[in-house]
Amino acid sequence: MPYAKSLWYVAAWSHDLKADQPLAVQILGEPIVLWRDQRGRMAALEDRCVHRLAPLSLGRCEGGKLRCMYHGLLYDPSGTVTEIPGQDVIPPHAKVRPYPVVDRHSWIWVWMGEAGAADETLIPPAVGLDDPNFILGSGQLDYAAEARLINDNLLDFSHLSYVHANSFGAGEEWARERPTVTQLPLGVRVERWIIMQPGKPGRSYAQPVEHYASYDFLLPGILLMSGGEFSLGTKDQLDGKPPNLDLAIGGVTFTSQAVTPLTAKTSRYFFSWGPHRKFGDAALRDALMAIAGKAFAEDRTIIEAQQRVIDATPEPRIMPTSADRAITLFNQLSAKRLRAEEESVAEVRAG
Repeated sequence: MPYAKSLWYVAAWSHDLKADQPLAVQILGEPIVLWRDQRGRMAALEDRCVHRLAPLSLGRCEGGKLRCMYHGLLYDPSGTVTEIPGQDVIPPHAKVRPYPVVDRHSWIWVWMGEAGAADETLIPPAVGLDDPNFILGSGQLDYAAEARLINDNLLDFSHLSYVHANSFGAGEEWARERPTVTQLPLGVRVERWIIMQPGKPGRSYAQPVEHYASYDFLLPGILLMSGGEFSLGTKDQLDGKPPNLDLAIGGVTFTSQAVTPLTAKTSRYFFSWGPHRKFGDAALRDALMAIAGKAFAEDRTIIEAQQRVIDATPEPRIMPTSADRAITLFNQLSAKRLRAEEESVAEVRAG
């Protein structure tokens, strides 16, 4: 499945990009090298030297520049070659593609479209690891599966009842009760109330509670979710509307998650999770992250198996159910974004 390029994609955790240490990443099949200097200034370039196509990610940082360690060509952050050892004249075409890059919410974001169209206001409002209100852990997983399948998984939580019965301890109410789905300009919002029973992983309460969960799933594949636990009857008192999380009796957490297509059939999944400081500490964060690690490994097992079945099936087709509303809306929005991008490129080429 093709993906729109005029969006911000998560390339790496901010803490994984060390000063003067080039980092190789791949997004939408394009090899990219990231680096930052001692002053924190970042750059992102096409990861192939113009001379002999050696990867610049094996290069050496020199101030704010990057030297290819095959034959020594030196690149500035704009991708322009500024030095060729032993050669005074530098051809005007001696340059590689630069990518707009931003460090925000503890993630390194790369704009994959035309650089002049990069709009930082389109960076989704994730919650970074340094947020003062939450105690968050972080992780990532690589998938041998296309990003769309992971997005579909995150847009339909009815799978929790079956894939995550052992990790999250999810009951069948997740599969039987449909959430409220709302279209957003750049994604969808999914909200639901669920009665949670005591004695399940990560739950400290002794009586059943009503759990409210809400997440926005935004282009190109960013999940931002929070929620909390309330006394029985709260949903009816609010007529099913969203509660004030400041009035929760417990369980207020936040998770930021990102799905990045590496290639057509491989993806990287970034995630953070942890409690609000009013409702937990580092020990609870670590317990939640342990549960998440088990749960997300369960997701990967089923999704990679799904990918293998799809690859082995001539003309694969799916049969949607009523649980697919958020998936359908999000995929329609993704397709619309891609069409608009393709039409814009066609107009430019037509002159």
